[in-house]
Order: sequence, then structure tokens, then C-alpha cells
Amino acid sequence: RRFWGWLNAVFNKVDYERIEAVGPDRAASEWLLRCGALVRYQGSQKWQQDYNGLPTGSLGKYKIEAINATDSCIMYRGFDYLDGLEHVTDIKLQKCIYIQDECLQRLGQTKNLQRSLLRLQIISCGNVTDRGVIALHKLTNLEYLYLSDLPGIREKETTVHILQQALPKLELELDLE
Repeated sequence: RRFWGWLNAVFNKVDYERIEAVGPDRAASEWLLRCGALVRYQGSQKWQQDYNGLPTGSLGKYKIEAINATDSCIMYRGFDYLDGLEHVTDIKLQKCIYIQDECLQRLGQTKNLQRSLLRLQIISCGNVTDRGVIALHKLTNLEYLYLSDLPGIREKETTVHILQQALPKLELELDLE
């Protein structure tokens, strides 16, 4: 078990030289696919899931529009890859054992995501608490937030109230005990 945690940490190590060399979208795609997530590019309906099948050609051509991190090993350590992404409108975090409050705080603080992110789903991420969800209030263009099976949410009414005060246009869907 310790070995897998170490290996996942290696997969999440940020390579700043790689980001510089191939651009933020390509580098983030490589990181996400390495960790078991899927990406979808602007203008495409197809989800990219095969690291070896990453598109070649003009590096600036493929812009990440959506991320599906279901069952992936993404963790806070790799979130610097998100900084340069300017076109991400949709993120799904489902059954991500390494996603915790610090990850959601980091999402909320990422300037490009504050502008672009419209839809976010957080499902069955056991380390997420009210503190992490409240930190999403900085995602000022967020239109839809789905929260499901998050046992760390203990102050549901307070958390919902804070989000609705900060983001009055937010459609908030809850499936919490």
C-alpha cells in the first residue's frame, strides 16, 4: 500500500520544464492521463483516455475543456498543472482518494479556473469537508455544483448558505446524508 502511495506521488510531481516546453494543456493532459483521469478537448466529444494516444501536431491546438478524474490518483501535489489551463469548463472529481480540502481550496484560488469553470461535481471523495467546499466560493463563474456522498460534510445547511450567498446564480445539487 505504501508503494502505491509513493508511486502516485511520483505521478503527481510537477515538471515545470515540461510545461514550458509543451505548453500547459499538453503537460496537464499528460499528468491527468498518467494519474488515470480523462480529458476532453475543445471541439471534441471524445474523451481522451490513452496516454499513448495523445494528439500530436501543433501544441497549442488542443485545449482542455473538461476533466473527468473518476477513480484517478490526482492529488494536491500535481495541481500546479491546472494553473495554465484557460478553457476548462467542467471538472468531475469522483472516488478520488487523494482529493482533500486543500485541493478544493487550490481550485478556488486558481485564477484561470475562477474565470472558466462552469460545472463541478464532487462525488464520493471521503477527505472533503465543509471547509473545502466553502473554499469553492471563489469560483465566481461556477453555474452548477453537484455534491454527493461526502461524509466529511457535517454542516450542510451552513455550507450551502455560504455558497449561495457568495454565488447567487449557482445551481447547487446535493445528495448528502
